[in-house]
Amino acid sequence: MGKRDYYEVLGVSKEATKEQIKKAYRKQALKYHPDKNPGDRKSEENFKEAAEAYEVLSNDEKKARYDRYGYAGLGNNGGGFSGQGMTMDDIFSSFGDIFGDAFGGFGGFGGGRRGRRVNKGSNLRVKVKLTLQEIAAGAEKKIKVNKYDICDSCGGTGAADASSLSTCTTCRGSGQVTRLTNTMLGQMQTTSVCPSCGGEGKTITKKCITCYGEGVIQKEEIIKINIPAGVGKGMQMTVGGKGNAPRRGGVNGDLLVVIDEEEHPELIREGNDLIYNLFISIPDAVLGTHVEVPTVDNNVKIKIEPGTQSGKILRLRGKGLPEVNGYGRGDLLVNVNVWIPKNINKDELKIFEKFKDSDSFTPDPDKNDKGFFERMKGYFE
Repeated sequence: MGKRDYYEVLGVSKEATKEQIKKAYRKQALKYHPDKNPGDRKSEENFKEAAEAYEVLSNDEKKARYDRYGYAGLGNNGGGFSGQGMTMDDIFSSFGDIFGDAFGGFGGFGGGRRGRRVNKGSNLRVKVKLTLQEIAAGAEKKIKVNKYDICDSCGGTGAADASSLSTCTTCRGSGQVTRLTNTMLGQMQTTSVCPSCGGEGKTITKKCITCYGEGVIQKEEIIKINIPAGVGKGMQMTVGGKGNAPRRGGVNGDLLVVIDEEEHPELIREGNDLIYNLFISIPDAVLGTHVEVPTVDNNVKIKIEPGTQSGKILRLRGKGLPEVNGYGRGDLLVNVNVWIPKNINKDELKIFEKFKDSDSFTPDPDKNDKGFFERMKGYFE
């Protein structure tokens, strides 16, 4: 079964405001919150589904791509949490403030982890240039990136060994400390990042000699990306979890792939349509002919009717680019231009001087001279 429409998930229309989307997400999140539905697998999936929908619809750029292209416009995995290895902690880390105090603190999931933010590594951005043929058919690209990855020596903890890593005694692993202050209005409770561990909940007594306690080292990785057909210049795909790893554990950032296009030597792209400027001679325009025109796949032969006017557009349906969501295909528009020579010889000049006084060459779209084409064959053949 495929994914549900994000607007359907949150129960809002496409015209919903940001505040309405946020309110709808909070309603769904509170309904399916794990603390309210302990052990309920279905509720957990609904909770993640609502978070994925909100993550897209609350972002102007992602919402615009989703409205235009559907899931395909958001990257390999729809641009949300599902399928990218995100956990409940990641959802609370990103959107925990929306829940407020409904479950006793920031996000409230899992009791002992309450208040802890999950570290997330920074995103990486790369640009991929595609030919028109690759855009038409889709492409598989292998990209070499330099990134921070988990240190193999310490497994990302930053500690020399297991005995060098311990739970912070100040915050008891929560990463935050709470203080009570007496004021004129009574006791005030404030929460801040633990000064001893910097919010990590762990302390290191002996650092790893490979990463010097950072938990990450620079590595080179070749990442395979499947790019769907029909993408356009400026579109951005998200490959989840292929960005930088965070210091001392957490969730990897994402790889953001920005699409660029190579110019085609003959075809011009206009949305999903392609434009080809065809130049024909005056005799071919007058008498008609057959010519070959290029498409993204091969050349096709088309007929130029006798009397074709310069500026006429011939539409070859389905010879353009596919829609990025897989439905429909653009057309190839052949823009016919009649080539007017600048230099002609004496014999050609005499022919055109005869045309000058001919009624057939008087600009009159309503004139229907049936014998004109027969007379012209004697000049051009």
